[in-house]
Amino acid sequence: MKELEALGPRLRALRHARGLTLDQLAEASSVSASTISRLESGKRQASLELLLPLTRHLGARIDDLLGSPDGDPRVRRPSIHKEGHVFAPLTAESAPLQTYKVTYPPVTEVPAPRVHDGYEWLFVLSGRLLLRLGETDTVLTKGEAAEFDTRTPHSLSALGGRRAEVISIFNESGVRMHTHALGSTASDS
Repeated sequence: MKELEALGPRLRALRHARGLTLDQLAEASSVSASTISRLESGKRQASLELLLPLTRHLGARIDDLLGSPDGDPRVRRPSIHKEGHVFAPLTAESAPLQTYKVTYPPVTEVPAPRVHDGYEWLFVLSGRLLLRLGETDTVLTKGEAAEFDTRTPHSLSALGGRRAEVISIFNESGVRMHTHALGSTASDS
Protein backbone atom coordinates (compact mmCIF):
# COMPACT_ATOMS: atom_id res chain seq x y z
CA MET A 1 0.00 0.00 0.00
CA LYS A 2 2.79 2.42 -0.83
CA GLU A 3 0.25 4.49 -2.78
CA LEU A 4 -1.64 5.29 0.44
CA GLU A 5 1.58 6.19 2.26
CA ALA A 6 2.32 8.78 -0.44
CA LEU A 7 -1.19 10.30 -0.28
CA GLY A 8 -0.39 12.73 2.56
CA PRO A 9 2.75 14.23 1.02
CA ARG A 10 1.00 14.46 -2.35
CA LEU A 11 -1.97 16.25 -0.78
CA ARG A 12 0.40 18.70 0.91
CA ALA A 13 2.33 19.28 -2.34
CA LEU A 14 -0.90 19.85 -4.25
CA ARG A 15 -2.13 22.33 -1.63
CA HIS A 16 1.19 24.19 -1.73
CA ALA A 17 1.18 24.17 -5.54
CA ARG A 18 -2.20 25.91 -5.41
CA GLY A 19 -0.83 28.45 -2.92
CA LEU A 20 -3.33 27.53 -0.21
CA THR A 21 -2.91 27.47 3.55
CA LEU A 22 -4.52 24.75 5.66
CA ASP A 23 -7.16 27.25 6.78
CA GLN A 24 -7.97 28.38 3.23
CA LEU A 25 -8.42 24.80 2.02
CA ALA A 26 -10.44 23.95 5.11
CA GLU A 27 -12.81 26.86 4.57
CA ALA A 28 -13.26 26.12 0.86
CA SER A 29 -13.73 22.35 1.27
CA SER A 30 -15.61 22.19 4.61
CA VAL A 31 -12.98 19.77 5.93
CA SER A 32 -11.34 21.01 9.14
CA ALA A 33 -7.76 22.27 9.04
CA SER A 34 -6.76 19.76 11.71
CA THR A 35 -8.19 16.88 9.64
CA ILE A 36 -6.32 18.08 6.54
CA SER A 37 -3.12 18.39 8.59
CA ARG A 38 -3.54 14.84 9.92
CA LEU A 39 -4.20 13.54 6.38
CA GLU A 40 -1.05 15.27 5.14
CA SER A 41 1.07 13.89 7.97
CA GLY A 42 -0.32 10.35 7.62
CA LYS A 43 -1.93 10.43 11.10
CA ARG A 44 -5.44 10.11 9.65
CA GLN A 45 -6.62 7.47 7.21
CA ALA A 46 -8.08 8.87 4.01
CA SER A 47 -11.68 8.22 3.00
CA LEU A 48 -13.71 9.21 -0.04
CA GLU A 49 -15.83 11.41 2.22
CA LEU A 50 -12.71 13.48 3.01
CA LEU A 51 -10.89 13.29 -0.32
CA LEU A 52 -13.77 14.23 -2.63
CA PRO A 53 -14.29 17.80 -1.34
CA LEU A 54 -10.53 18.35 -1.09
CA THR A 55 -9.75 17.20 -4.64
CA ARG A 56 -12.73 19.11 -6.03
CA HIS A 57 -11.47 22.36 -4.55
CA LEU A 58 -7.87 21.64 -5.55
CA GLY A 59 -8.93 20.91 -9.15
CA ALA A 60 -7.43 17.43 -9.02
CA ARG A 61 -8.52 13.81 -9.15
CA ILE A 62 -8.16 11.28 -6.37
CA ASP A 63 -5.85 9.39 -8.76
CA ASP A 64 -3.46 12.35 -8.57
CA LEU A 65 -3.14 11.80 -4.83
CA LEU A 66 -2.67 8.06 -5.12
CA GLY A 67 -0.16 8.14 -7.96
CA SER A 68 0.42 5.31 -10.34
CA PRO A 69 0.65 1.93 -8.61
CA ASP A 70 3.21 0.71 -11.13
CA GLY A 71 5.37 3.86 -10.99
CA ASP A 72 4.37 4.83 -14.53
CA PRO A 73 5.67 8.40 -15.04
CA ARG A 74 3.46 9.12 -18.05
CA VAL A 75 0.94 11.95 -17.86
CA ARG A 76 -2.48 10.62 -18.78
CA ARG A 77 -4.83 13.58 -18.85
CA PRO A 78 -7.31 14.33 -21.61
CA SER A 79 -6.83 17.31 -23.89
CA ILE A 80 -9.05 20.33 -23.32
CA HIS A 81 -10.85 21.69 -26.41
CA LYS A 82 -12.13 25.27 -26.13
CA GLU A 83 -13.21 27.51 -29.00
CA GLY A 84 -10.87 25.88 -31.51
CA HIS A 85 -7.92 25.83 -29.10
CA VAL A 86 -6.48 22.52 -27.92
CA PHE A 87 -4.67 22.29 -24.58
CA ALA A 88 -2.76 19.00 -24.27
CA PRO A 89 -1.52 18.60 -20.67
CA LEU A 90 2.15 17.73 -20.29
CA THR A 91 2.28 17.73 -16.47
CA ALA A 92 0.29 16.08 -13.71
CA GLU A 93 -2.51 18.16 -12.19
CA SER A 94 -0.57 18.34 -8.93
CA ALA A 95 2.52 19.91 -10.52
CA PRO A 96 3.38 23.39 -9.16
CA LEU A 97 3.47 24.82 -12.68
CA GLN A 98 1.25 23.53 -15.46
CA THR A 99 2.70 22.84 -18.90
CA TYR A 100 0.58 22.39 -22.02
CA LYS A 101 1.07 21.98 -25.73
CA VAL A 102 -1.38 24.59 -27.00
CA THR A 103 -2.71 24.65 -30.55
CA TYR A 104 -3.99 28.06 -31.66
CA PRO A 105 -6.39 27.91 -34.63
CA PRO A 106 -6.05 30.33 -37.53
CA VAL A 107 -8.19 33.43 -37.00
CA THR A 108 -9.37 36.25 -39.22
CA GLU A 109 -9.34 38.80 -36.42
CA VAL A 110 -6.91 39.27 -33.54
CA PRO A 111 -8.70 38.53 -30.24
CA ALA A 112 -9.28 41.40 -27.85
CA PRO A 113 -6.55 41.68 -25.21
CA ARG A 114 -7.38 40.22 -21.79
CA VAL A 115 -6.01 40.81 -18.31
CA HIS A 116 -5.89 38.37 -15.38
CA ASP A 117 -3.63 37.32 -12.55
CA GLY A 118 -0.85 34.96 -13.53
CA TYR A 119 2.36 34.51 -15.45
CA GLU A 120 3.04 32.67 -18.70
CA TRP A 121 6.09 31.33 -20.48
CA LEU A 122 5.82 29.99 -24.03
CA PHE A 123 7.89 28.38 -26.79
CA VAL A 124 6.73 28.17 -30.42
CA LEU A 125 6.93 24.68 -31.91
CA SER A 126 5.40 25.45 -35.30
CA GLY A 127 3.57 28.19 -37.17
CA ARG A 128 3.62 31.88 -36.43
CA LEU A 129 2.17 33.33 -33.23
CA LEU A 130 1.11 36.93 -32.69
CA LEU A 131 1.65 38.06 -29.11
CA ARG A 132 -0.10 41.36 -28.46
CA LEU A 133 1.27 42.61 -25.16
CA GLY A 134 -0.01 46.03 -24.17
CA GLU A 135 0.39 48.22 -27.25
CA THR A 136 3.15 46.07 -28.78
CA ASP A 137 2.68 43.30 -31.34
CA THR A 138 5.41 40.66 -31.55
CA VAL A 139 5.46 37.85 -34.10
CA LEU A 140 7.07 34.69 -32.77
CA THR A 141 8.19 31.89 -35.06
CA LYS A 142 9.40 28.32 -34.57
CA GLY A 143 12.09 28.15 -31.89
CA GLU A 144 11.32 31.52 -30.27
CA ALA A 145 10.18 31.99 -26.69
CA ALA A 146 8.46 34.70 -24.66
CA GLU A 147 7.49 35.30 -21.05
CA PHE A 148 5.09 37.85 -19.61
CA ASP A 149 2.99 38.90 -16.66
CA THR A 150 -0.64 38.24 -17.62
CA ARG A 151 -1.78 41.34 -15.73
CA THR A 152 -0.55 43.21 -18.83
CA PRO A 153 -3.31 43.32 -21.49
CA HIS A 154 -2.45 40.48 -23.89
CA SER A 155 -3.75 38.21 -26.61
CA LEU A 156 -2.26 35.29 -28.52
CA SER A 157 -3.29 34.16 -31.99
CA ALA A 158 -2.01 32.17 -34.95
CA LEU A 159 -0.90 34.13 -38.00
CA GLY A 160 -0.73 33.27 -41.69
CA GLY A 161 -3.93 31.28 -42.07
CA ARG A 162 -2.58 28.18 -40.33
CA ARG A 163 -2.43 26.96 -36.78
CA ALA A 164 0.41 27.63 -34.38
CA GLU A 165 1.62 25.06 -31.84
CA VAL A 166 3.16 26.30 -28.64
CA ILE A 167 4.48 24.88 -25.38
CA SER A 168 3.06 27.08 -22.61
CA ILE A 169 3.89 27.04 -18.93
CA PHE A 170 1.44 28.72 -16.61
CA ASN A 171 1.44 29.43 -12.93
CA GLU A 172 -1.77 28.40 -11.13
CA SER A 173 -3.70 31.61 -11.86
CA GLY A 174 -2.73 31.55 -15.52
CA VAL A 175 -3.74 27.94 -16.13
CA ARG A 176 -7.16 28.45 -14.56
CA MET A 177 -7.89 31.33 -16.90
CA HIS A 178 -6.63 29.62 -20.05
CA THR A 179 -7.98 26.11 -19.73
CA HIS A 180 -11.13 26.51 -17.67
CA ALA A 181 -12.60 29.83 -18.76
CA LEU A 182 -11.43 30.43 -22.33
CA GLY A 183 -14.04 32.49 -24.14
CA SER A 184 -16.47 32.65 -21.21
CA THR A 185 -15.70 36.02 -19.62
CA ALA A 186 -13.92 39.25 -20.35
CA SER A 187 -11.18 38.35 -17.88
CA ASP A 188 -9.71 35.36 -19.70
CA SER A 189 -7.46 35.02 -22.68
